[in-house]
Amino acid sequence: MSVIDTLLTAAYEDTQLLIKNDELGDDFSIPRDVEFVLRVREKEKAETISSFVQDNQYGVPRIEEAENDFHIVVTINMPITQQVLCSVSGLMGCLSEIFGAEYDG
Repeated sequence: MSVIDTLLTAAYEDTQLLIKNDELGDDFSIPRDVEFVLRVREKEKAETISSFVQDNQYGVPRIEEAENDFHIVVTINMPITQQVLCSVSGLMGCLSEIFGAEYDG
């Protein structure tokens, strides 16, 4: 997937989730822990991505080993207004493209 496709897909999916949460009465201005997940097959690549996220203070990463791959879970405490959520999600999507990971939102 290209970077543009990744950004468009993430923005659409994030907006759909916000619409659903708005219907449930969510207050998007209240900060909360939000998790973004990138998946890779190699542990070394997971460690590299995690280190990059941590070194640049983009969030708090942790690596979870799954059955066939590794998940880099990046936690950020933030409000989830559309502009903030889509911007941070876009960054995570770009990181996935740069490092050859799969962005899982």
